[in-house]
Amino acid sequence: MTQLPDRDPDTTPLAQVVVFASQKGGSGKTTVSAHLAVEAERAGAGPVALIDTDPQGSMAKWWNARAADTPAFAHISVPDLARDIEALSAAGYKLIVIDTPPAITSAISEIVSHADLVVLPTRPSPHDLRAVGPTVDIVQHQNKPLVFVVNSATARARITGETAIALSQHGTVAPVTLHHRVDFAASMIDGRTVGEANPGGRSAAEISQLWAYFDERLSRLRGDTARLIDHPLTTFDDDILTPVPKALAQLKQSGERAAAAAVEHALKPPETPPAADPGSHRFGDVTGQWDGVERRREDTGPPPGKPDRRASAARPAFGKRFSA
Repeated sequence: MTQLPDRDPDTTPLAQVVVFASQKGGSGKTTVSAHLAVEAERAGAGPVALIDTDPQGSMAKWWNARAADTPAFAHISVPDLARDIEALSAAGYKLIVIDTPPAITSAISEIVSHADLVVLPTRPSPHDLRAVGPTVDIVQHQNKPLVFVVNSATARARITGETAIALSQHGTVAPVTLHHRVDFAASMIDGRTVGEANPGGRSAAEISQLWAYFDERLSRLRGDTARLIDHPLTTFDDDILTPVPKALAQLKQSGERAAAAAVEHALKPPETPPAADPGSHRFGDVTGQWDGVERRREDTGPPPGKPDRRASAARPAFGKRFSA
């Protein structure tokens, strides 16, 4: 047996472990975990190590097709996970991302027991929502922090919001939703991510924003007060519900000015058309922008050539009886 280097707990803290788990196949665990691992490395939170415990080996196949050497890939067996986490920590790795198979087994429970944070990607569909229960039970039994990520959502679809509401009854929902776009799957073909294949796209911006949120969560879990002071939260709305300003700042600091410009352009509010003259809102005026409220206020009679069918003193209103 290979002798592992001794770890001094005062100088070499254990690497933080993020486990991606879901009983439902096709939930996007491999895609989301690979993207966040690469984004963490790009943002300076590494070195990052990837571990694939899925027998299908999707993560390993993606990494073998990858040209870049980072993040690193660690060949680790579940029974030796505790020992190997210490070995990776001693080697200087700060973050370990573990992809798990779509199943509920004793091995999944063992992996979750080593997690600092469990991420459960969920597609906005009834089948996915029904499948989260067993995974949530394992995480709660292990008393581990859990974050849901709504993945592969359709823009402006009602079910996306309903999914987030339903998931919030069982745990924290990440404030960034990953939308269904072809570039997520296309970038994975040759071992890349959307941030590398299309850094100026909206998918890359969503991944950057999502990592900014997880980076904040992990900092709090490890009690990194110095870092929290350097990056204080301003308001709940700005940094939790919409962490876009922080993500933009990180993009600019990392030199990704094209991506930052693309995000700013995408978030730019639509131009408000100039208000029309209220005088042009009269009934029958086809040249103005009709406003029903203004029309009813200013309507003094029927259109030209049309009979006046309004109630009058001579003709009682509809529904009223009149006597001779």
